[in-house]
Amino acid sequence: MMGKTVSSEENGKLTKWLKSKRHEKGHTMRSLAQVLGTPHSFIGKIENQERRLDVIEFLRYCEALEVDPYEGLSLLNKEEA
Repeated sequence: MMGKTVSSEENGKLTKWLKSKRHEKGHTMRSLAQVLGTPHSFIGKIENQERRLDVIEFLRYCEALEVDPYEGLSLLNKEEA
């Protein structure tokens, strides 16, 4: 049986990547939330792993950040050294 994915190692990698991309693009939580049309608390919950993104939300999040979603997903396939 699968455990909760919100606190999984994979979700941690993905949210860390999303947060770093948000910073690289110069967005605050509020500015990104405005682009997405969501409350800024939505961004905080994602970045603090209190909520996970479904596939469609992930794609929209990446589109708002102007980043390639495949780049983030590729992190999940890499083996730790």
